[in-house]
Amino acid sequence: MAYYGGSSNGLIVSFGEMLIDFVPTVSGAVAGPGLGGNAAFIGKLGDDEFGRMLAGILKENGVSTDGVTFDGGARTALAFVTLRADGERQFMFYRNPSADMLLAPHELNFHLIRSAKVFHYGSISLIAEPCRSAHFKAMEVAKDAGALLSYDPNLRLPLWPSAEEAREQILSIWEKADVIKVSDEELQFLTQTNIVDDECAMSLWHHNLKLLLVTLGDRGCRYYTKNFKGAVDTYQVKTVDTTGAGDSFVGALLCKIVDDQFIIQKEERLKQVLRYACACGAITTTKKGAIPALPTHSQVLTLLDGPKRTRRSFSFRSWFSFV
Repeated sequence: MAYYGGSSNGLIVSFGEMLIDFVPTVSGAVAGPGLGGNAAFIGKLGDDEFGRMLAGILKENGVSTDGVTFDGGARTALAFVTLRADGERQFMFYRNPSADMLLAPHELNFHLIRSAKVFHYGSISLIAEPCRSAHFKAMEVAKDAGALLSYDPNLRLPLWPSAEEAREQILSIWEKADVIKVSDEELQFLTQTNIVDDECAMSLWHHNLKLLLVTLGDRGCRYYTKNFKGAVDTYQVKTVDTTGAGDSFVGALLCKIVDDQFIIQKEERLKQVLRYACACGAITTTKKGAIPALPTHSQVLTLLDGPKRTRRSFSFRSWFSFV
């Protein structure tokens, strides 16, 4: 979970998996600054060199590892990343099974979960048991404790038995979330269309939702709440690797709203936060890897204070009212 700017009292707990990304021209695993703040991670790692290294990276960057467990019989997950010329990537995963898939409900740190103001998760932990049950239990405990539930599906189709199974499981917990972020490609996948517009996005709205975000890569993002909707532009950067951009965007957003959830109800303030998050995501694409590419607060401010954001034309159908 990326953290940017200022101090925060609210705890952000991220549930899911950590893995080693092997990126072309980078030897082995790479660690670097960028994580920190009042954040914690819950998940299982292999009791191997990679797992211990990942736990060490969290600690070095100020992220609590009180929710991390180790499995002596399974390895830490690996992902080999192939980069295209435009910085987009393809993944090849090794996790059959990896330690993260074996996290069981009784291994959860319930005190840590109940301490969270924001509980953030993806969908990869829904693929197999016992991690799926651990995911359900963690969400239930966090919700009962009053945490804001944040969901980023982070679709990785090669990990799922089928596209149908992925869609079904991702949507099975959809109506639990308070904040949902999807990419344009994920929106098309979940709605089974080749369209990205307001009507398509709003087909995913549910009555418990407070904020729906659709990220559009180098075209910024769209936002939807119960009372307003709109768009925020992105920033002109030279893209090298898009790995981690979505995580950087969400991390920046959550660290801004963890202590002031009313931001979601104030459009101008929300737009400011989303511009900041877009800048974080943009900067992350300028370097290879995920953690090494996370920007500092000063880097983000430099981009925000620089040339005007790049405006990209994007066609959306007309907005319609909803409850």
